[in-house]
Amino acid sequence: MEQQSLKGKKVAVLVADGFEESEFTVPVEALQNAGAEIEVVSLKSGNVKAWAEKEWGDEYRVDKTVDKVSSEDYDALVLPGGVMNPDLLRVNKDAVTFVSGFTEEKKPIAAICHGPWTLIETGALQGRTVTSYPSIKTDLINAGANWEDKEVVVDMGLVTSRSPKDLKAFCEKMIEEIAEGQHLARSRGVHSLG
Repeated sequence: MEQQSLKGKKVAVLVADGFEESEFTVPVEALQNAGAEIEVVSLKSGNVKAWAEKEWGDEYRVDKTVDKVSSEDYDALVLPGGVMNPDLLRVNKDAVTFVSGFTEEKKPIAAICHGPWTLIETGALQGRTVTSYPSIKTDLINAGANWEDKEVVVDMGLVTSRSPKDLKAFCEKMIEEIAEGQHLARSRGVHSLG
């Protein structure tokens, strides 16, 4: 299958210290290979530090701070996991406002592992079908989501996966959904009368 081009698409990758390194580097590389422009957005300027499975990983340059950006500046959002990262993001007002903009504008969002934790704070998971790292399953269900144990789940532009072992499927669906763009109508369960 030929890879879709994301030329002209601008994607924000929102991270705080402690994001899982592979869940950042693998999607970023896949997006760049598809032609997308990537901006790393974080809570502070300078560098942000990755977590590599059991210890601190490399540092990555931050392009913009979350208080200086808007969802309107981007075509899609990527939320890597790691335990510390979403825990810091979900209590930051600017980060939650930024993520909420993507849900309101129905722009594609790709969240892996603990990444969906931040989405809970937007209030936009009611009735959505997602997956995640198993430890946050109950949190997502309590937020109104339908949780499935699958390598990748797609619901109207929202792409979720469980862990680094699902990265291949996650990246394929992420690129597909970003290529499709905004999801203005539910593709299933939409009935026209007459």
